[in-house]
Amino acid sequence: MKYYAVRKGRQTGIFTTWDAAEKQVKGYPGAKYKSFKIKSEAEQFLNGQLSSTSHQSGKPDVKFPTADTDDIILYTDGGARNHGNVKGGHVKSNDKAAWAYLIVTPTNRFSDSGGEFGATNNRMEIMALYEALAYLNAHDLQDSHIHAVLDSKYVLNAINKNWLKGWQRRGWTRSGGQKLENKELWRSLAQELRNFPHLSLYWTKGHADNEGNVFVDRLLNETMDKMKAKAPQTASQRQPVSQPAAKPASSKTHETDLKPSHDTEKSVQDIEHNLKQLGLFDDDDQ
Repeated sequence: MKYYAVRKGRQTGIFTTWDAAEKQVKGYPGAKYKSFKIKSEAEQFLNGQLSSTSHQSGKPDVKFPTADTDDIILYTDGGARNHGNVKGGHVKSNDKAAWAYLIVTPTNRFSDSGGEFGATNNRMEIMALYEALAYLNAHDLQDSHIHAVLDSKYVLNAINKNWLKGWQRRGWTRSGGQKLENKELWRSLAQELRNFPHLSLYWTKGHADNEGNVFVDRLLNETMDKMKAKAPQTASQRQPVSQPAAKPASSKTHETDLKPSHDTEKSVQDIEHNLKQLGLFDDDDQ
């Protein structure tokens, strides 16, 4: 059994459920609260004999429970280096984009990142939260009290202001009937969110001094740095072994046995013959 001590909130005291304690501290400026497994420790905290965990609602750099509680802190971020970030610009198929997350539990830290070509910043913000929740769910952490900190008001408002539920009711369309971008991803996120009964989301100012946000921003930029813009695919995606990778158009080549253009037909025939001998070229392939 856990005890939730609220030292500063709408109502102070010790509560035996998070739902009851959350009502006293959520949105309350400068709320101070902490969870304990031993009631006597909760009482000591309530009387000011133990240090507190506090946060200020609505502030950019929110402080949350850390390793001395059972709560989990989650940071997510998404970014893109594309023309879609410029007014009047459009995303190109070889523009880089990436997502990243950092999960802080009482005993460990976990982080991950991935990338796509031709994706928008908003898509990566959604993807970051989805991937983080999928990780937590896969590791049976979905029932924990989770504080998600993100700098995307687009994602935050969609969840906290119930836009997501409205889109779902209307068959995944916007209020005016317009097309909903990233519909399938939003649908997947909505499904994942159902698994998290104690998830709270908070906004933090991006590129500021929130250490968690700075970490995930750096991580996703490292992912984009490693992405090769030669082929529009997910950064971690592997080419199927039976399918040769497409060669990018380039003015340079590393081939040393180039043939004159008038020998092209003969060269193709020779290649086909060699592939047939190896069993890699089948005219009857379905």
